[in-house]
Amino acid sequence: MEDKKLLRKKFAEIRSNITDKSKKDILIRNAFMKHTADYDTFLLYASFGTEIDTSSIAEELFRKYIVAFPKSHKDGIMTFHVVKSPDELHKGMYGIYEPDTSLPQPVITDRTLCVMPGLAFMTDGSRLGYGGGYYDRFLAKYPQIHKTALSYEELITDNLPVMQHDLKADYILTPERMILCHAEQR
Repeated sequence: MEDKKLLRKKFAEIRSNITDKSKKDILIRNAFMKHTADYDTFLLYASFGTEIDTSSIAEELFRKYIVAFPKSHKDGIMTFHVVKSPDELHKGMYGIYEPDTSLPQPVITDRTLCVMPGLAFMTDGSRLGYGGGYYDRFLAKYPQIHKTALSYEELITDNLPVMQHDLKADYILTPERMILCHAEQR
């Protein structure tokens, strides 16, 4: 199995070469919005670089739901804070847009959905993240949170290095399909 650093580079390159991203992002957004009725709170990341655009998802969610974005702290901890518009986000650690810590934290329930970022995914919900472990640490504290991932089909793979503490997505949305992951655990 390849080293995680090399895999991150490989999948980042694959993602940067994907064509028709805008069209695919719209398909993913539309599929995502069809699956929002069971939730009242969404933990959503602000996309950057070549990631799937989450700003259009946020715009849709702001109209009807509680939406919170992550704030990464120097100690490896991540907190989420409720945001009512993109104007409440500013460029933070790693150049990613994040909220101010003065904004309230959401109430986490079994009607909370977290959208997990990643570079690549397996159909069992395993993911190759960016290496900080922020999401794994945060989500380990809240087992009731439902977890989803957004991905291009080109980033679905059969083999990733997975550790016991790595948390998996419950489902993955691509422009072509919804992958139900390890459904027996839910």
